[in-house]
Amino acid sequence: MEPTEATLPLFDEEPARPLADRLRPTRLEDVVGQDHLLAPDAPLGRRMVASQRLGSAILWGPPGVGKTTIARLLADGGNLVFESVSATFSGVADLRKVFAAARSRRTIGQGTLLFVDEIHRFNRAQQDSFLPYVEDGTVTLVGATTENPSFELNGALLSRTQVLVLKRLDEAALSTLLDRAEDLTSHRLPLDDDARRALIAMADGDGRYLLNTAEQLQALPDPGTPLDTAALAHHIQQRAPLYDKAQEGHYNLISALHKSMRGSDPDAALYWLARMLDGGEDPLFVARRLVRFANEDIGIADPHAIQQALAAWDVYERLGSPEGELAIAQAVVYLATAPKSIAVHRGYDAAHRSARRTGSLMPPAHILNAPTRLMKDLGYGKDYQYDPDTTDGFSGADYFPDGMDHETYYRPTRNGYESQVSERLRHWAGLRARGRSG
Repeated sequence: MEPTEATLPLFDEEPARPLADRLRPTRLEDVVGQDHLLAPDAPLGRRMVASQRLGSAILWGPPGVGKTTIARLLADGGNLVFESVSATFSGVADLRKVFAAARSRRTIGQGTLLFVDEIHRFNRAQQDSFLPYVEDGTVTLVGATTENPSFELNGALLSRTQVLVLKRLDEAALSTLLDRAEDLTSHRLPLDDDARRALIAMADGDGRYLLNTAEQLQALPDPGTPLDTAALAHHIQQRAPLYDKAQEGHYNLISALHKSMRGSDPDAALYWLARMLDGGEDPLFVARRLVRFANEDIGIADPHAIQQALAAWDVYERLGSPEGELAIAQAVVYLATAPKSIAVHRGYDAAHRSARRTGSLMPPAHILNAPTRLMKDLGYGKDYQYDPDTTDGFSGADYFPDGMDHETYYRPTRNGYESQVSERLRHWAGLRARGRSG
């Protein structure tokens, strides 16, 4: 930041420029919150810029963390002409003009940094159009995206670029931006300390949102006394949490919920549930995932888990929001605190492998029904033992196909109800072994 900027009054110079743009850093070292990329020895450190060894890159991070600013400063530091296009408004024809101009500059020794905002919005064919110009050095490509490049960019483009992950701005970085805004405008925000912290929390890591909101607050009539948190909420609408139900955030948060329940942490599970529902996630999607979790991760360790999950689903469908969300929260806590077992899951997978391996073996004749005389003559149902009528309620008969050894797929754990199942299976295994030896 140039020292003279701190003395500029708010509305005296270039009133049409937003505060966020007026505060845009002029040096890489003034960028806040991205030291892991911009420190001297980091991937975009000052020595790399000074050495003119910039390569094409994809800047991946949430909104308002400095992607455009960093791209501009890289162009300045590398003595490159800065060309900017947006994938939202540009097409292949626009790109061709940029590539032609860059090629002309190259003939006189002038390089070009092409910044593509929202690069993930270009389709695969449009992304392919970059390849020859990136490969031969006509442009240094810097793409910006809020979406996971692994899913949104094609492999050929990724192989020619370095993906650099930008972090959401933390409290310290956002506080620094507010300090700079107050220095630049010579106006302190009309907020008390609690309201100032609340404003930083509202920004949710987005520096642009923070500065735009600060500009609105500075334009308010003098309130006389600093605004408290309630007064701030009256003037500023709470922004929606950053959550895209169709993109990576959706899968990240449901994964966090699932793994928190699997890790038996009800508090973390409730937090991720709240994050999803506050972000606008369909509660029925969560309810379906709870049913899946009860089957996959709990199983017979707690047979009531599936009932709790299904009940939450049913209650939500009957009550809707917000009352029905409490039933989902109750199920989340129940599942998180239930004993866990994937023994059934593993057993089914093992049985599936055996079924594919053994093909079409017939069941043993003694467990087949014989509704016709021919079937009786063929031995169907012969010597079948009705287990509930036996002394121990267990006959020990072999139910696997003839010619196939008895195999063990389900191996219960000692967690929850499965410990009782384990004891029962051991008892039956002993009876089966004695019956065979007799």
